[in-house]
Amino acid sequence: MAIERQTVRMDVVVVGAGIAGLLAARQLQAAGLEVVVLERQEQPGGRMATEDIGTGRADTGAQFFSVRNERFAALAREWLDAGLIYEWSRGWVDASTEGSEPDGVPRYAVRGGMQALIERLADGLDVRTGLPVTAVGPAGDGWQVESSGPVFAARGLVLTPPAPESLALLDAGAAPLSPADRAALECIEYAPCIAAMFWYDGEANLPAPGGLQNPGERVGWMADNRMKGISQSTVLTVHATPEASRELWEQPDHEVIPALNVTVGRRVKSGARLIQVVIRRWPYALPETLHPAPTLVAEGLPPLAFAGDAFAGPRVEGAALSGMAAASALSGRLGG
Repeated sequence: MAIERQTVRMDVVVVGAGIAGLLAARQLQAAGLEVVVLERQEQPGGRMATEDIGTGRADTGAQFFSVRNERFAALAREWLDAGLIYEWSRGWVDASTEGSEPDGVPRYAVRGGMQALIERLADGLDVRTGLPVTAVGPAGDGWQVESSGPVFAARGLVLTPPAPESLALLDAGAAPLSPADRAALECIEYAPCIAAMFWYDGEANLPAPGGLQNPGERVGWMADNRMKGISQSTVLTVHATPEASRELWEQPDHEVIPALNVTVGRRVKSGARLIQVVIRRWPYALPETLHPAPTLVAEGLPPLAFAGDAFAGPRVEGAALSGMAAASALSGRLGG
């Protein structure tokens, strides 16, 4: 006998609990709307991830953020005043010249790792993790959101996954996206990134404050999480360049590690012993072709807004502004 699935009714469903989704949800909830955030991973955050590795800790995806927009700056001042974030650097050493880049732009890190900021933003929201969304489709004047658990019925929808994943969800739900909107989303392009976390018994040899750029090598970025202040032991976060990530993507971890260790091994002190390497693959790590506006509101459908770091401005700040723009667009249509 078939078991009837539970239907949960909300004003808005937000798919994805990265910074875009969480800031959209907070703004919509503050406008008086009932909101749920659905996240397929066991923890919110997306690429703003922090992991315990051995006796240490590492930011695995986003390493820091900068502030250029006044609206985002207001949030950053809040976080600074609360002691949640701190200025980490105003430029990085370039390994090809061993020279710094003092461009005067503060780069902020999060005390305890990026995940701490995500947890702060998720506090007070209905965030349901470990709940993959499988399809979204229009139902009457709203949306039906299929998940691995309940079915969600909502008046409005915010999609924050990478554009190809959002399109797949809409296609699975037979949502008649307009040709113009589909074309706009299909224009967005991403570069992948292979991230590797090297845990050492010993010390690294990175220049202060613990970040290093490596132009011309497979490793484009390296950070010492102990120097950064979030780890008690030496854990280096290594990001392969987009070119190297594409080259190594299909190779097993045991072949990726030595390819990256050619660079990493030169940046640890004599006697340091490699204990463990953890590999993470981010298929949509770096938006290379952006949508020109901070959000895209679908035409001819119930209220639907797209958001994420591929809308108008990449990385953490761009994702945050995009989430807030999506919330503003939806709350206007939903009467929040």
